[in-house]
Amino acid sequence: MIYQGEALSITLLADGIAKLCFANKGSVNKLDRNTLASLEAAVSALEQSSGITGLMLTSNKDAFIVGADITEFLSMFDLPPATLDDWLSQANRIFNRIEDLPYPTVSVIRGYALGGGCECALSTDFRIGDVSARIGLPETTLGIMPGFGGTVRLPRLIGADNAMEWITTGKDHKADACLTLGVLDAIVETEQLEASAIQLLKDAAAGKQDWQARRGQKTAPLTLDKLEAAMSFNTAKGMVSAKAGPHYPAPLLAVKTIAAAAGLARDEALKLEQQNFIKLTQTSVARALVGIFLNDQFIKGKAKQAAKAAPPTKKAAVLGAGIMGGGIAYQSASRGIPAIMKDINDQALQLGMTEAAKLLNKQLERGRIDGKKLAHVLASITPTLSYDGLQGVDTVVEAVVENPKIKGQVLAEVEAAVGKDTVIASNTSTIPISALAKNLKHPERFCGMHFFNPVHRMPLVEIIRGEHTSDDTINKVVAYAAAMGKSPIVVNDCPGFFVNRVLFPYFFGFTQLVADGADFVAVDKVMEKKFGWPMGPAYLLDVVGIDTCHHAATVMADGFPERMSKSGKDAIDVMYEQQRFGQKNGKGFYLYSEDHKGKLQKDADPESYQLLAEVAGKAVELSDDDIIARMMIPMINEVVLCLEEGIIGSPAEADMALVYGIGFPPFHGGVFRYLDNMGLSAYVALADKFAHLGPLYQVSEGLRQMAANNQSFYSVAQETKHE
Repeated sequence: MIYQGEALSITLLADGIAKLCFANKGSVNKLDRNTLASLEAAVSALEQSSGITGLMLTSNKDAFIVGADITEFLSMFDLPPATLDDWLSQANRIFNRIEDLPYPTVSVIRGYALGGGCECALSTDFRIGDVSARIGLPETTLGIMPGFGGTVRLPRLIGADNAMEWITTGKDHKADACLTLGVLDAIVETEQLEASAIQLLKDAAAGKQDWQARRGQKTAPLTLDKLEAAMSFNTAKGMVSAKAGPHYPAPLLAVKTIAAAAGLARDEALKLEQQNFIKLTQTSVARALVGIFLNDQFIKGKAKQAAKAAPPTKKAAVLGAGIMGGGIAYQSASRGIPAIMKDINDQALQLGMTEAAKLLNKQLERGRIDGKKLAHVLASITPTLSYDGLQGVDTVVEAVVENPKIKGQVLAEVEAAVGKDTVIASNTSTIPISALAKNLKHPERFCGMHFFNPVHRMPLVEIIRGEHTSDDTINKVVAYAAAMGKSPIVVNDCPGFFVNRVLFPYFFGFTQLVADGADFVAVDKVMEKKFGWPMGPAYLLDVVGIDTCHHAATVMADGFPERMSKSGKDAIDVMYEQQRFGQKNGKGFYLYSEDHKGKLQKDADPESYQLLAEVAGKAVELSDDDIIARMMIPMINEVVLCLEEGIIGSPAEADMALVYGIGFPPFHGGVFRYLDNMGLSAYVALADKFAHLGPLYQVSEGLRQMAANNQSFYSVAQETKHE
């Protein structure tokens, strides 16, 4: 034994081959601070040992190293830049020392080698993997960039263009793609990995493999002539700027780092990478994207706990076979949970089956499934006009028309037809669950399960706890949603639940702007380009459906009259009365037509302005900042109220519901991350400037108190604890 530490060990094998095995105590190997300290001590032991002819890096887990420990990131980002620089310098010194060992080195890769794990493997002369190997540098998806040598070694190994594509997209790559590019030197059978690596080291030590030349390539400047470099880097900068946009600085800075370091040798190039990595850690974008990752892990952890506490849904039923019902049945069946789809007429069933078939055919066209899988999934959906056969299902999702009387009748019928352990959930978007539960004899086995449209694309499912819903019911439905590949978030019952309750104040902010003379197209542009929403409020209303939004706005006004009722007609009412329902009938705020590929295109419609003149004030010019404030303050205030009232359980769940449910811009991280990054005092001062606009613009006393006490919604301690 050459070295034994908490996170790894080094043993000496036959013929002078040293085996360094990563063996963290957890389920995966991470390059956390403890592991880096252990690796540093291990490298020192190697340097002091004689008789070694080669080094093999391996793992005792199904994955090599999944990356740095992201739970440490936010606390590290809070450190002074000089301290961060010391941490990066330590890691880079370790990898440089591995790269400079006086004998050949190889990494043996099973499963994931991501981020720091990939950078660790890049420090060795060779890399061998099996078919399970997945290698990549995902740092830009977290708002940062590689900091342990990824922007230096990867371009020198596989060429600048390939490296920039890897780093800016943040994707991981399968073994065969890695072999083609030269990230892997061989793919062998899993049981042959170590034997093959040992043979490779022996061949290299015997001079049959020129390991010094490989090493020299990784430590020298990039071999690009000036014209080639200018074309490559300028093209990449243009493409990355266009794709990442102004709100995500990491991909472009990574490209600029590779370009600036192209003429530098390893050590100088690494210094430049460190400087730019530190710049990114100081941005609100990095904090937001790392926060989303941590919040997502928190949600997944809660779903795993629910799955442990509840029996799995092995068979489901969906009531209502429209686009929504068909989408839910497809999602269930595609994840291996057969679904009965029940409706009252054949035409509706045909529509539901057609929806499922359409989604499966798209998967087939993209090569994601084969014909056998398509047939199997479709056969797992059983259309029926009868409640017969529902006795054996574990979970029923009611997805009929959004009408409390019809839903109530259907719920009573299905309760009589299912077994005593079957859980029933309603896919309602606005009707309080406790009100619907009055139609049932066993309200404890009932909850809400609010899917978002389109079901197959939208990650969020709101699980709504009614007044009498049991914990067992919640656990079972959360586990079912997670098994369907969704991100379930439990909320308490109120009109609109969480997502729609906080979305409608945003829409009311929009109609108030129109009433005060703002141009709806200009508002859309500001909210898309400047704030970062995927679509502005007028466009979003058209996509959701003006009729749907008109109905929901009435529900919200009834539920929260002090804040959400209105005294007269607004822009949504005008569109509704003119039967301009949005995309569903080709005209709303915008006109819609299909392009040559069949995609819907929107155009501003002069008639909209004529119609809106009835409710619009005299045209005014508003600053971008004022438009953003007037749109966002009502939503932010309502989100804070939902936390204070216990409708949502935590800032983490609220932020993820907003990002996954309505496309809140990820680079802001959600409302609570946005507030923390702005500073609560700054937000209160901003909101107070607009307080004259009405109750939706009034900051809660709780938030005002937090601001006065210099508090925040997230703390590093809380976020680490979430993990």
